[in-house]
Amino acid sequence: MDPERISDFNIADVVLSTAGRDQGKLFYVVGTDPVYLMLANGKDRTLDKPKRKKRKHIQKVLRSETRVAEKLREGDKVLNSELREDLAELSQNMQSHNQGGF
Repeated sequence: MDPERISDFNIADVVLSTAGRDQGKLFYVVGTDPVYLMLANGKDRTLDKPKRKKRKHIQKVLRSETRVAEKLREGDKVLNSELREDLAELSQNMQSHNQGGF
């Protein structure tokens, strides 16, 4: 595995699943290790039961600068509802930018 890819995911990054049943869904990175990322979206994958997914099946979307991302980075308590709302807003923003016809 490329050593640069190992370090390019951080807590609170927003990522897109590229393989599996959850393909195309957005998640927040809530934990990392050398092989896997722990992902949560607040709906089917909650903070107390995050999805463990291999790094090669994940694509980084952006480093989020929202209040939820800040709380995740600082280790503050985050509610699943906050994750859902934040990811829904990010998804809506991404779709509106992609439909611009550029």
